[in-house]
Amino acid sequence: VQLQESGPGLVKPSQTLSLTCTVSGFTFSGYGMSWVRQAPGKGLEWVSGINSGGGSTSYADSVKGRFTISRDNAGNTLYLQMNSLKYEDTAVYYCAARSDGSISSIPNSYDYWGQGTQVTVSS
Repeated sequence: VQLQESGPGLVKPSQTLSLTCTVSGFTFSGYGMSWVRQAPGKGLEWVSGINSGGGSTSYADSVKGRFTISRDNAGNTLYLQMNSLKYEDTAVYYCAARSDGSISSIPNSYDYWGQGTQVTVSS
């Protein structure tokens, strides 16, 4: 099982950044997927999730209206489009997979995790 995030970046406030998570080793189309982040010195924070079929999405209040999650089941890829970035979005971003296909805002409920990618918002 592998989940590989890409798209690490250093951006200025208000700019845009896209993250990609490419997976292998499990049936991606059957898994609910989420993005979870960890800011320096803080715990895990669930950011956004999408169900296995892609028809349902959910967002933390802190990113609602700015971030968009999507997935390509044929390509085994998860995406996170991040607009209007703020200083407080600085964190390591992880993609995570949940075997029952649903969305959960509880980070510990996910079965598989990527290694994380750093996003830094700084002027």
